[in-house]
Amino acid sequence: MKRFAFLLALLISTTGWAQTTVEAPPSFRNDSEEQRFRDLTAQLRCVMCQNQSLADSNAQIAHDLRNEILRMMREGKTDAQIKQFLVERYTDFVLYQPEVKPMTWLLWFGPALVLLVGAGVVIVVVRKHSAKLPAGEPRDLPEDE
Repeated sequence: MKRFAFLLALLISTTGWAQTTVEAPPSFRNDSEEQRFRDLTAQLRCVMCQNQSLADSNAQIAHDLRNEILRMMREGKTDAQIKQFLVERYTDFVLYQPEVKPMTWLLWFGPALVLLVGAGVVIVVVRKHSAKLPAGEPRDLPEDE
């Protein structure tokens, strides 16, 4: 019983250490600024979460990047300039749709290449298996009893 009380007290005392930061939504000057901000953050990937957009992520770095994006928007930077800034800082990974260039060819064409190689392997295996069967002999089919 003493152990249970000790563990319970330890658990209660450590829950206060958890960081629960709730980000206050940014205040926008007008509807067009809000829409541009939402569109832009939806096109960018959180560098920490990796499978969430900046708009959806709750990570601290995503919060910081959203503030940075809003600051740059208010400085008059274009979407392309903001994306370029983030690419220079975090590489093409930050973009959900990076440019097609030699550095991103594997990203863009890799899945098709894997599919073609897989289809080629299947064709080779089927042809080798078919070549092993005698040409004039019927194949063994299950007989009905």
